[in-house]
Amino acid sequence: MNYRHAYHAGNFADVVKHIILMRIVLYLQRKDQAFRVIDTHAGIGRYDLQGIEAGKTNEWQSGVGRLLDAKVDAKVAELIQPYLDIVRAENADGTMRHYPGSPLIVRHLLRRQDRLSALELHPQDAELLADVFEGDIQVRVTKLDGWLALGAHLPPKEKRGLVLVDPPFEVGGEFDRLVDGLVRAHKRFSGGIFALWYPVKDRQEVRRFVTALQETGIPKILRAELMIRAPSAEPRLDGTGMIIVNPPYTLDDELRTILPALSKILSEGQNAGFTLDWIRGEQVAT
Repeated sequence: MNYRHAYHAGNFADVVKHIILMRIVLYLQRKDQAFRVIDTHAGIGRYDLQGIEAGKTNEWQSGVGRLLDAKVDAKVAELIQPYLDIVRAENADGTMRHYPGSPLIVRHLLRRQDRLSALELHPQDAELLADVFEGDIQVRVTKLDGWLALGAHLPPKEKRGLVLVDPPFEVGGEFDRLVDGLVRAHKRFSGGIFALWYPVKDRQEVRRFVTALQETGIPKILRAELMIRAPSAEPRLDGTGMIIVNPPYTLDDELRTILPALSKILSEGQNAGFTLDWIRGEQVAT
């Protein structure tokens, strides 16, 4: 599957991924101690929804576009509001033109003592990302293969934080690389929070991925998946998933509130729904 992000910015997968990301970062804010977010596949930071790539698909209209206009109950609204505030802040004139990628969402949420390491291998994308954060002393942009960061950049000097692994799935073997990378990274930063994104396209491959995660022996692994439609004969992105290792103790309950609402808003037909379960371990505070 080719998931070149500029074509899919703001789609249903981004909505789910970035709301989970936002909830984790807000949890990290509960302590005064500084934290670091390491974004291993950071992309370009800000996406032009009227540009050539995003304009070809307009996937944002059935993703963040729906959520901006949706009516949800008060509890859901409270949990997702910080994400919507960030999206609106990137479109101050009220016209939906830009969508913030994961590093920009994180940057909106950092306190003065917190830091972001944003890694991107693609030369042009790394340059665009550096332009977004030029002069920002709280953000370090590095042109680097994000998979290497799971060794060389861990543990962060803050000894506290989140590692977001969001590969583009442009080549085969990405599920295996996610498992291998997590095992390597967890050995170096066992107390950190890890969030791994994956597409739900080939369900058999996803099942193998989950089994491989179970076999790692890593405790406290939470899975969140949202499906927008039933499987089809043709390969397509039917759902989105996040694996969270060492999740905040609040996250399970928050997602049990958020995911049913997102499932209704983002559904594309019958058999839409969500899965939220513990692959390993149980809900324990981190």
